[in-house]
Amino acid sequence: MHHFVPQSGLMDLGDIPRVELAHRPTPLEPLARLSQHLGGPRLTIKRDDCTGLALGGNKSRKLEFLLADALAKGADTVITSGGVQSNHVRQTAAAAARLGLAAELVLTRNVPWPDPNYDRTGNIQLDHLLGARVHVLPGETDRDEAMDQIAAELRERGRRPYVIPLGGSNPIGALGYAAAARELVDQAREMDLDFDYVVLPSSSGGTQGGLVGGLAALNHPARVIGVDVEGDPDGITNGVRRLAAATAERLGAAASATDDAVEVQSGYAGEAYGLPTEAMTQAVEMLARLEGVLLDPVYTGKAMSALIGLVEAGRFRSSDRVVFIHTGGIPALFAYRSVFLPD
Repeated sequence: MHHFVPQSGLMDLGDIPRVELAHRPTPLEPLARLSQHLGGPRLTIKRDDCTGLALGGNKSRKLEFLLADALAKGADTVITSGGVQSNHVRQTAAAAARLGLAAELVLTRNVPWPDPNYDRTGNIQLDHLLGARVHVLPGETDRDEAMDQIAAELRERGRRPYVIPLGGSNPIGALGYAAAARELVDQAREMDLDFDYVVLPSSSGGTQGGLVGGLAALNHPARVIGVDVEGDPDGITNGVRRLAAATAERLGAAASATDDAVEVQSGYAGEAYGLPTEAMTQAVEMLARLEGVLLDPVYTGKAMSALIGLVEAGRFRSSDRVVFIHTGGIPALFAYRSVFLPD
């Protein structure tokens, strides 16, 4: 059992502009019944579904830094993109509403899911409710190009747009999860929880990259396992590596500190991003029925199915402490009604 003592002076985020958008710190709770059921390591859940911004989620942490940058640059409109059921897009729309900014959302039909609820409920329903302008485009659309086009049109009209990349995953957004690493380490110390692993879903890479960079800057030994939810482990690994190195460097650690720390677990994404798997469905039902915790079908459900699979495969010792990061995404449950409540 290691006892982690953070090095003083590391990871000072005080000089980086940040707007208050998220409920912080988010709860860190034991998963006692799940741990007992699996007969494996001691599992704890970090409830980043409870960040508060229009039903919460991990993107609220990234948006605190991204929108501070937008305001510093005099922006009056934010533009971002994602799939029809994007959690990032919904939280961006909510943050814009709170800060009095206009929001333009580029949504692509990138998930071939036939449920009629998919285009009408869940996140997209909330995007409209939050007052954003929603552009729904075909799945093969180049999102960056579409955002640039909207930005150019707005500039011609004298507006000041700020483009936020997919998932808020750039070196500014990743700082949200460097700060979360600090929050987690402080909470764990108060709870006398020396955690050995962190498991979370990974897609655009900013959450895992920020955590890896933040833990490296703190010299914390925990290993972060990102679960590929897209079926593109190499692409995700490259994105996470880039953001982890940038984050470590921004916080005064060597970029090389993150070289061996990036692990992306494949094999749980199923056929494609956003398409349900049987293991995901079982994991979502297991957490609901054992812990009263709701996971989502796209990110946390697949990541939890991986955590369950890794426990069953003997990846962890029974004495290990594993923290699962709940990145949110609950509204998407309603868009996948037919998976959990078939007609």
